[in-house]
Amino acid sequence: MERLSRRDALRGTLALGAIGVAASAMTGCSKVLQQTTAARHTPETIELPQEGDISPTVRLLNRAAFGPAWGDVAKVEKMGAKAWLDEQLQAPTDDRAETNGLQLRLATIEAIHSDGWELRDIPDVELLRQLQQAAVLRAVYSQWQLRERMVDLWTNHFNIYARKQDGFTTPYKAVDDTKVIREHALGSFPAMLRASAKSPAMLFYLDNQKNKKGVANENYAREILELHTLGVHGGYTQKDVQEVARCLTGWTIEERPFWKIMKDGDKENPFRSRGSFYFDEERHDKGEKIVLNRKIPAGGGIEDGEKVLDIIAMHPSTAKFIATKMVRYFYGTEDEATIAELAVVYLKTKGDIKAMLTHLLLPLADDQPPKGYAPTMKRPYDFLVSALRATNANTDGDKPIQDHLEKMGQALFQWPMPDGYPDTTDAWTGSLLARWNFAIPLVQNKIEGTGVEVDEKIKTDTLLERLFARRAEDSVLTDLRTAIVKHTPVEAMGLILCSPAFQWR
Repeated sequence: MERLSRRDALRGTLALGAIGVAASAMTGCSKVLQQTTAARHTPETIELPQEGDISPTVRLLNRAAFGPAWGDVAKVEKMGAKAWLDEQLQAPTDDRAETNGLQLRLATIEAIHSDGWELRDIPDVELLRQLQQAAVLRAVYSQWQLRERMVDLWTNHFNIYARKQDGFTTPYKAVDDTKVIREHALGSFPAMLRASAKSPAMLFYLDNQKNKKGVANENYAREILELHTLGVHGGYTQKDVQEVARCLTGWTIEERPFWKIMKDGDKENPFRSRGSFYFDEERHDKGEKIVLNRKIPAGGGIEDGEKVLDIIAMHPSTAKFIATKMVRYFYGTEDEATIAELAVVYLKTKGDIKAMLTHLLLPLADDQPPKGYAPTMKRPYDFLVSALRATNANTDGDKPIQDHLEKMGQALFQWPMPDGYPDTTDAWTGSLLARWNFAIPLVQNKIEGTGVEVDEKIKTDTLLERLFARRAEDSVLTDLRTAIVKHTPVEAMGLILCSPAFQWR
């Protein structure tokens, strides 16, 4: 009997346990189910804080979430900001706790349910479409908004250009997104670093599969020091780059067929699948190495690379580098005192991401934004997701939405350089026209697969309050109210999304 692959089995038996739908979800009826099953629970009434200007709850949701969706403010205020933050920090790594509607939409996306080797016969352009679709759907509809925020941050931190080579990078980026980024987004930074170092997508993207004794390839070694851990001014030298590269010789990707693996023998993992991480001892440099003044004795194997990861993960420069990135992401500042405090938390907790987020976000929950806290311009992905959430849009996250994101300059998983998409305001001011060209068709329901319901009798103040989750008498919104009051609700909604106020969080 012919053996079924995981993909074949998935096509035939994938069960959507939350709603009792199985194989039929892979057919045309899944489209009907997706259209009739809400991905988010929308309350009948939208309650807002009593404050006129931006409330602590809205500030928290703008930073720790992709902006408030309808009803989020009332929910957070009812349970308390600290309780909400604690709940967010306990987010699962998978989608089982999501709404039935979101689970249904994600269940039909093959790229997030199969392993890399099985995905290689799917065209890269199709895999990339599916990966982007899953990312958009989760960011728009997931109740675990802080997790999705961190997925966004770490995806750029451990950036992988998914289109480096047809038939390889994209399938393994799909696995990397699940096993490295999403699995560790709220966990331990050292653990995520180790997972990334054994990610076939990362090893291939930065050429470490070519790294062997005698002809060490320094690409990954350089980037792991400069971009993933210590930072460009973290105190390492070119000699350290060379020594790290030697420690990582033999860290490669399994491409032998199963029978060959069994024949050759492998004590570490005799049942390793093709396309997984593989340490090739024959290609490893067993000589003595010195990394950051730490001696790694001769005669070692895979533990040489693991020792390097331990050294750099807990280096003070890494603590400062990661703290800087998180402070800039959530606060819009690089205040030295705030960074220093967060770096201490990193070192004390051995890189515990939840502990760092608690230290970072509790002041916002307590309405005590720290020194240097400043408005942060939304990157295109942030803007698009926040617009879909604010308008209570129903979207499939498919190609038409992705095309708009690409025109704004932030096509997901497609930044070719290893440093990830820039996170500074000046990098994105040129995307405004493309944002407007998204906002207007969105409210006019001219984007296929995405719809927005607009009450033609809605009052201007109510429209402002729904899209900003703030009272219309907010001083920032006063001029905007004057500008839109004579327009139809559809026109007004478009103008609100195009306004300067909506570009910031």
